[in-house]
Amino acid sequence: MGDTGLGGAGRGSAGRDGAGRDGAGRDGAARDGAGLREGQPVTVHPAQLVGDGVLPERIAGRTNLYPHVRYFGSAALTPHTDGGFSEYRAVRADQVRPLPDGVGTELGALAEPLAVALHAVARAGDLRGRTVLVNGAGPIGSLVVAAARYRGADTVVAADLAAPSLAVAHAMGADDTRDLTAGDELPRDVDVVFEASGAPAALGPVLRATARGGTLVQVGNLPGTAAPAALGDLVTREITWIGSYRFVEEIDDALRALRDGLDVTPLITHRFPLARAEEALAVAAAPDSGSSKVLLRLSGA
Repeated sequence: MGDTGLGGAGRGSAGRDGAGRDGAGRDGAARDGAGLREGQPVTVHPAQLVGDGVLPERIAGRTNLYPHVRYFGSAALTPHTDGGFSEYRAVRADQVRPLPDGVGTELGALAEPLAVALHAVARAGDLRGRTVLVNGAGPIGSLVVAAARYRGADTVVAADLAAPSLAVAHAMGADDTRDLTAGDELPRDVDVVFEASGAPAALGPVLRATARGGTLVQVGNLPGTAAPAALGDLVTREITWIGSYRFVEEIDDALRALRDGLDVTPLITHRFPLARAEEALAVAAAPDSGSSKVLLRLSGA
């Protein structure tokens, strides 16, 4: 694929598998009847259901909740699923999404994580005129900032432990940033809070930041360890705590948002050619590199 994105230190697989969940490139050999033309700029919906694809009626249409999914660059199922770290990648035609006019492969490579953010924002309901806090300004958190602004949030505050991440979040549309290592505190009485760090220690503070009757959307995937938090706040303050997992078809919404001018380029802090792939991976994994999304250009797409 032409461009693929790396975002921080993540889980890998032990085998010789191709990584890379976010990517875009050009169609190399479209099958007849697929509605695609050779050389057309495209991105890919990374999920492919395994099995009959039948969902219980209560979650009909929510394919992100299907129990068996092959996902680009994922080791969740055996054999593992290769990602986009290759110049050519065979995918099913129904996973391919043509890029809109004016959206190049660099932006197209960010359609997948932007879809995750748009799904999270949709889970929160109507954000028009609301005050929003995003805790955790990594790639997904910063995209949630952009998505919340795109969906009409009145004020967006971003909080993180790293100043470079907060600078990206500000460039992505945050009105205010809170550096938690510099003594800043989370705001209080926030209408909608997105917890995007996945840190167990963050749960207590974000609950306290959420207004009475407010909504907390859990975007960061919490590990299976104890989380110190006064969960009684969920009851006494009637906080609605919602989980958000991947996305359904919001990749199409992401492409429309990019077509409409949603600027996510501040997320790309580093760009590397394929010949410097090892350096790109090291920068993406290093906690002190100041990276958000690291773009690896695999070809001339």
